[in-house]
Amino acid sequence: MDLIARVAQHFEDSVQTKLNAVEALSPPIAAAIETLTASLINGGKILACGNGGSAADAQHFAAELIGRFEAERQELAAIALTTDTSILTAVANDYSFNQIFARQVRGLGHAGDVLLAISTSGNSANVIEAIKAAHEHDMHVIALTGKGGGQIGEMLRDDDIHLCVPADRTARIQETHLLVIHCLCDGIDALLLGVE
Repeated sequence: MDLIARVAQHFEDSVQTKLNAVEALSPPIAAAIETLTASLINGGKILACGNGGSAADAQHFAAELIGRFEAERQELAAIALTTDTSILTAVANDYSFNQIFARQVRGLGHAGDVLLAISTSGNSANVIEAIKAAHEHDMHVIALTGKGGGQIGEMLRDDDIHLCVPADRTARIQETHLLVIHCLCDGIDALLLGVE
């Protein structure tokens, strides 16, 4: 086995996936940046959720907003719904694992807030329930998916934003999701700080 060639193929596949996504994702990413920024300016907050690698992406996004991305600025209101083990285990034990994010959305979310819902397959049951809860509270939903969008793609409303990576391989979708998250962070900063 030629490991160097195998590694090189991962790089090439990742680059090609991102290039394939540029045209399809650039307009909805720009719309997502505007939605997120408007919520923050109007006193709203962003709740982010996902499972596994997508949980890490939710936490990464919240950390970039509470801390900073590339420029110094004020703290921005973002919460990763994946981090409180007491809430996660209590809800999973007392209700259902499918409710671990939805109950937090109902408890913390308000009209004008945004749910950043991340699922590479578009079929994560607990993310689907979180979206339903966000809709109940008149929150905007920005969904990061892949593999055609799955059930999440079918349940989004007209004023929601779907960022669906045109790929089927989980690793490539997750790599592109990270780039999307960095685009969102950069765009928010650009609008808030007036950067050209």
